Order: sequence, then C-alpha cells, then structure tokens
Amino acid sequence: MKAVITGDIINSRKVASALWMGDLKGILSTYGNEPKHWEIYRGDSFQLLVDPIDTVEIALLIKATIKQHKKLDVRIAIGIGTVDYTADKVTESNGIAFVNSGECFERLKKQTLGIQSPWSGFNENFTIIFQLIVLFADNWTTTSAEIIKKALENPGVNQKELALALNRKSQSSISASLKRAGYEELKNVIEYYKQEIKNQW
Repeated sequence: MKAVITGDIINSRKVASALWMGDLKGILSTYGNEPKHWEIYRGDSFQLLVDPIDTVEIALLIKATIKQHKKLDVRIAIGIGTVDYTADKVTESNGIAFVNSGECFERLKKQTLGIQSPWSGFNENFTIIFQLIVLFADNWTTTSAEIIKKALENPGVNQKELALALNRKSQSSISASLKRAGYEELKNVIEYYKQEIKNQW
C-alpha cells in the first residue's frame, strides 16, 4: 500500500511563485526525490508518493508551509491503494492509489482536505474528521501557520524552545497561538489516523 497526495495552490496567481515555490519544493523534497517521488506541474499543482502512515501529518505540514504566505491556501487529496506501475516521473506512475487520489481531488471543490482509500468505513470516518480539522487549518494566520509548521517538524521540542527557534518573545504567545490553531486536536487526529491505518493492514 502507498499513498498519493495530489494538491494545488489556491490563489497562486495572486502571489508571485518566487515567494512560495521554494517553500513548497523544500517540504516535498523532505519526503523523496524529484521527479520519482514528487513533481510540481501546471505551475501550481503537485503530486507526492509516500507511505500511508505519514500522509495526514505531511498534508498538514504542506498546508502550514503554504499558509505562511498571506492570501494562499492549498487543496489536498490523499489517495491510498496499490501502485501497479512506477515510472521515472511520479505523474506517469499508476495504480489504485493514484486513481483514488485523482478521484478524491476532483470531488474536493470548496473542501481543502480529503481522503479516498479502499475501505469505505475508513473513508466515511476521516471525511467527517477532515471537515472538522480544516475549520482550524483553513483559518490559520501566517503566524499560526509558521508556528504549526515548526511544531510539527519538531515534535520533541517544548514551547520555550519553540519560542526561541521562532525568535518569539514569550512562551505564552506560542502557547496561545498553538491553542488558537488547534495544535493539540491536530496531534490527536494524526495519532488516531496512524492507529486506524495500522488496523486496516
């Protein structure tokens, strides 16, 4: 089983790509090599092939990375399934994971995060959960997004260390930002998702 993340940048034409493209490439390159594991195409769309266990965390990291830039957001569809054909370019690879990701992406419309897997109960469960977590994530400010990104990338770091890493004056401001951004709830969803994915295997 593999997972395919398909996404596109919302409002990409309103912000110069030079400002956000490097950040997007930076986060995607953390999870593999271009173009075998990830690729950016049509200027503002991307695809990433990863292990299913990490997909929700990666999706939220991508969202936080993009929302550091005012006016921008990202639509992300997660597809889980088999990969029947692996090409030199991820966009030319094929299998159920790619089909599920593409179908899920077509259905997203105004929803910014979706998932499609071979398991209907799993899909129904996480469709509802995702609708709730994007109520937080869609409303992250640039500051919230920056803090969430740093916190997700450094799970062992406490709030005091986080404040230092982000050059913020106080631990209390970090704490308040994480609370507003729904960080604890997001962490719980990530852990729950990992457990449920393991249960499917």
